[in-house]
Amino acid sequence: MNSSATQLCADLGYVFQQPGLLEQALTHRSASPRHNERLEFLGDALLNLVMAEYLFQRYPQANEGELSRLRANLVKGETLAELARDLKLGRELRLGQGELCSGGPQRESILADALEAIFAAAYLDGGLDACRALILHLYRDSLEGLASAGELKDPKTRLQEYLQAHQQPLPVYSVLEICGEPHAQIFTVECAVADRRAVAVGGSRRKAEQDAARQVLEQLIP
Repeated sequence: MNSSATQLCADLGYVFQQPGLLEQALTHRSASPRHNERLEFLGDALLNLVMAEYLFQRYPQANEGELSRLRANLVKGETLAELARDLKLGRELRLGQGELCSGGPQRESILADALEAIFAAAYLDGGLDACRALILHLYRDSLEGLASAGELKDPKTRLQEYLQAHQQPLPVYSVLEICGEPHAQIFTVECAVADRRAVAVGGSRRKAEQDAARQVLEQLIP
């Protein structure tokens, strides 16, 4: 293993017992028939598993929708590419001449795919525990910056809990207007709490109510 690959392993927090797996993970289809696409497929599934497991344990009260939104943000290509750039992964990639000349080493999709392939390579090399540790190591800062359990709750729920905790009357939601065609209606909704008022517009009554509740919360908790 050359010095740059050794440094990459140090940054990953994992040393491969089978360096050939890492080499394949870094190989684009434009460079060799033994490329990383199958590894990327497996790595995508492993990343989703590890993140689902982590979020499930960290947020025991969160519902499926809240957990799914958090996971989607963590596993999206943009996030993966940013992690790959932090690792300077572009300089380690094996690309064909055409990809090299067209900016392949910095292309978001190529970087994201290569990082997912590395996750799979770690799994095949050291098992699920090794793969999990590598992923959580790379995502350390992102996971530390996640919302608290309370912040995951939707605005209507947070507003109701705030008012109950302060022994104040619950909010009243009123539909002020509905316009548009039946398949594309626009709702204007008011949220009223004592002397606080907020009006919001949304493509559904629920969305408008949530936005109005958020505005009232911002009035109550600057």
